[in-house]
Amino acid sequence: MGFIKDFKSFLLKGDIIALATAVVVGAAFNKIVSSVVADIIMPLIGVITGGVDFSQKFISLDGTHYDTLDAAKEAEAAVITYGNVIQAIIYFIIVAFFIFLVLRAYEKTKKEKEAPKLVEPKGPSQEQLLTEIRDELKKQNNV
Repeated sequence: MGFIKDFKSFLLKGDIIALATAVVVGAAFNKIVSSVVADIIMPLIGVITGGVDFSQKFISLDGTHYDTLDAAKEAEAAVITYGNVIQAIIYFIIVAFFIFLVLRAYEKTKKEKEAPKLVEPKGPSQEQLLTEIRDELKKQNNV
C-alpha cells in the first residue's frame, strides 16, 4: 500500500501538475510556431531570396541531377535535404525569440509586483545629528 500511496502523492505534487500543463501548452505552442514558420516566415524568405523554396533544397549523393526532391525520392536516391536544416534553424530562432518575449514580459510583471523599496529621506546622517545635539548640550552647560 505504501508504494501506491507514494506514487499518488508524487503524481499530485504541484511540480508534476505544472510540468504536465507546460507539456500540453508547449505542444499547442509548437503547432502555432510551426504554422508561423511554414505559412508566413518561409514564404516571405522565399520572396526575399527570389522564390527559393528551402524545403526543396537538396544534394543527391548518387551524383545524378534531379529537378525536384520528389523526383529524387521517387528514384530512391540518397539525398541530403539541407533546406530542411535551414528551415529547422529558422524555426529554432523563432521559438527562441517567442520564449524570450514571454520571459521578458514575465520578468517585467514580477518587477511591477515587487513592493517599492523605501527611500530614506535625504538630510543629515544619524552621526551628524548626534554631533549637533552633543555640541548644543555643551553650549547649554557652559552658559
